[in-house]
Amino acid sequence: MNICKADIVLRGYAGWNSRRALQNLDKIFPKDATDQPSLIIVYFGGNDSMHPHPSGLSPHVPLQEYIENMKKIAIHLKSLSKKTRIIFLSSPPINEVQMHETLSDLLGPLRRTNEACRTYSEACLELCREMNVKAIDLWSALRQRHDWLDVCFTDGIHLSNEGSKIVAKEILKVLREADWEPSLDWKSMPVEFAEDSPYEPIGADENTHIDVSNWNNIQGKSQLEMSNCALTKGFSSVD
Repeated sequence: MNICKADIVLRGYAGWNSRRALQNLDKIFPKDATDQPSLIIVYFGGNDSMHPHPSGLSPHVPLQEYIENMKKIAIHLKSLSKKTRIIFLSSPPINEVQMHETLSDLLGPLRRTNEACRTYSEACLELCREMNVKAIDLWSALRQRHDWLDVCFTDGIHLSNEGSKIVAKEILKVLREADWEPSLDWKSMPVEFAEDSPYEPIGADENTHIDVSNWNNIQGKSQLEMSNCALTKGFSSVD
């Protein structure tokens, strides 16, 4: 069942880091846009945390520069409008063994470690505390599952359906608990085209129209809670 409450725009930029995101931020989120998003979810850090390549050509961004880049991104997004809310996702862990087994032949030696991911994750979370930005600790969230190494990744880096479900669950929790006005919890958001319609299904009494657009639960689970959330470097915005 599809209930129209928001337009979600996914902007996943494969291989990007915070440096490249900052360079293009004004193009992606121009301050003079007529309509500004209600929510922006930002994820950078996984590529930034890669160890530098001897050639100097790699996604690596030094930790202090990464922190400054993320700070500038947050300041820019906060300035878009009074209604725009922000959530930062910290770097998740990786499965180093699976990563080397599946990606080394294609990409060569991979300079990515769990220890570096943890360091950049902690830096992102600390920055968000300082700037009063909502943040999700993906490093800890994925590792709470005892079999996370076996089920959370497709190749050691990118998230599987099970890993994506954890991300979606954490995002929904923030939206549900945030004291934002108006609320961005999907159950509290108004429905587009919510007026009564003769095309709605008929209930069990064979007479009453059922307004499915206002169903908050479907067999005990919301539609959003059953969906997956693909994680890639970039932005997701809700208008």
